[in-house]
Amino acid sequence: MTDQLKRAISAAKTAQANDGQAEATRIASSSAGDQTFDMSESSYKTSHTAIRKARRFAMQGLYEWLVTDRRFDVDGKLGWKANAPHDIAARTRATNAMHTVHIGYYHEMMRDIPEQIEALDALISQHLDREVDKLDTVEHAILLIGAYELQNRVEIPYKVVLDEAMKLNNHFGATDAHKLINAVLDKMAGELRALEVQADTNANLRTSQKAAAKQSEANPVDSTETAAETESAIVDEPTASNKPRISANKTNVKRSSASKASANISDFKASKKNANDTKD
Repeated sequence: MTDQLKRAISAAKTAQANDGQAEATRIASSSAGDQTFDMSESSYKTSHTAIRKARRFAMQGLYEWLVTDRRFDVDGKLGWKANAPHDIAARTRATNAMHTVHIGYYHEMMRDIPEQIEALDALISQHLDREVDKLDTVEHAILLIGAYELQNRVEIPYKVVLDEAMKLNNHFGATDAHKLINAVLDKMAGELRALEVQADTNANLRTSQKAAAKQSEANPVDSTETAAETESAIVDEPTASNKPRISANKTNVKRSSASKASANISDFKASKKNANDTKD
């Protein structure tokens, strides 16, 4: 039993050493330009949180690439200090815990966005009031990710693309940078996702119309009750037009009971006096 346990421990150590050597070989080959990333679905997390983390790592990697390799390339100094995207990705995987990250999507962005940089910058510049190279580097990296997803990842709703860009800016960008990023990506969505934006607008319009219809159906009952209450209040409350008036020209003026008694006595005395005068 002890010998079997020793053999099991030895086999485990050997397997661990082989895995470490394979990982070192993979990193070395990646640094040399030979990308051997495992892109199978079983090799990485694919949840929304994992995709969001992939965007964050890609934003940081693109930022590093823009301020080094991309800038050196533009300035004609590429051979001075080359920092290729695949080198950045290899270092990131070697120095970070990536087990909760969508590795496949991270490497896709780190590969495809630099390859499409010219086309993506052209899309972005159409909706800018300045040159692309005048953008803050963080804003530029976020806009590149947003433009890439709007153009190439049509399965991601455009509202999600805009929302994720805002989250990236909240985490890495300046305070007021969200205004520029949201404006540019919103205009770009209207151009690249015209059918989706129109369908969303129509859906919002139908929702507003249904809400207005329900409100209009409820309003007539309320207005009828209000009108009835107002009419009742008008009838109950005496006004100058419906108060009873007493005219001085009328003889049949209503009197109180005491006034009636005094009038009867006066009439009786007057009639008796007239009778006596007639006898005399």
